[in-house]
Amino acid sequence: MKIVVAPNALKGSLSAARAAEAMSAGIRAVLPHADIRAIPVADGGDGLIAALRDPLSAEVHTQTVSGPLGVPTSASFLYIPQRKLAIIEMAAAAGLTLLKDDQLDSVAASSKGVGELIIAALDLGCQQIVLGLGGSATTDGATGLAVALGMRFLDKNGSSVAGNGANLEHIRTIDRRELDVRLASVKFDVACDVDNPLLGEHGAARVYAPQKGAGAEQIRQLERGLMNLASVIEQDTGRDVRALAGGGAAGGMGAGLVAFVDAELKPGAQLVLEILDIEQAIADADLVLTSEGRLDQQTRFGKAPAAVAGLAKQHKVPCIAIAGMLDDDAYQLHEVGIDAVFSLCPGPVSLQDAIENAANYLSRSTEQILRCVQRFR
Repeated sequence: MKIVVAPNALKGSLSAARAAEAMSAGIRAVLPHADIRAIPVADGGDGLIAALRDPLSAEVHTQTVSGPLGVPTSASFLYIPQRKLAIIEMAAAAGLTLLKDDQLDSVAASSKGVGELIIAALDLGCQQIVLGLGGSATTDGATGLAVALGMRFLDKNGSSVAGNGANLEHIRTIDRRELDVRLASVKFDVACDVDNPLLGEHGAARVYAPQKGAGAEQIRQLERGLMNLASVIEQDTGRDVRALAGGGAAGGMGAGLVAFVDAELKPGAQLVLEILDIEQAIADADLVLTSEGRLDQQTRFGKAPAAVAGLAKQHKVPCIAIAGMLDDDAYQLHEVGIDAVFSLCPGPVSLQDAIENAANYLSRSTEQILRCVQRFR
């Protein structure tokens, strides 16, 4: 029996790779000789590097870069020399997890460190960059990243301003003359785990800035700044990024990357599955198992388990999902190809218990699912 195990990370408890190990152990308890294809997945947010490192046999390169508030931090990215492909996770250099709760400052934070990682990748000779958005501490419209790449943003006096949320409304022109020339030959694929636009009720400032420490006045300031940046971008490139799907991802990073480096925005899970070539493994499988920390109605919108299930449905392979938490609407996921959903918890348990024993619970749930599948095959 060939079984594809393709879990996402269970945030706060298990990485995608560790979840795959636990699920594989549950399968072997029932079918010791099963053909198990363990392929940890991600949707472009935190965990992208962890999910792709081993399957791609990638080199890990570590660089000291500017953290979100300018404090030097150590950040890693992946490089596959044979493909001249670099995989960068924005959160590694500009993520919320790099700051304490009382340090969050959506106005001052910058994505400069992400640009520094891109420079390091260019130094290795890369010609394609996959950049995962998600978990960012910034709302700078990718201006910090662009400054690191050599771009200058000028105010009304013609003076350069730093790339951060505070300066967005002061930008009047963009100077590309010192932009790193190597970027012209690099293809940028951006993994987005949301499709929010840059501006408005569902935009970067109003939806995500509060999670990054912004109060009401700062939200208004950032919205004005992003509106101004969009106007300057249109003036500079002729491109309107205001309503671009995914443009509001990671504090406007999506829109900025399209404007500054001609990036292509893609649903994160779809892009990751393409890189892993998981469809080839699913096509002739007998069963697909996936998992995530929480399954709900939002799972169907760009999350990894739904993308995995979609491929399984396409190839008429049964797909079963396990989650730490199942919302009442999780059962609507049958429509996207998840044939059944199960909780990893054996019964009512505390959140702490679920987190600490997630691997054991996930393995047991997988074992019980396989016993059922075997009985009715």
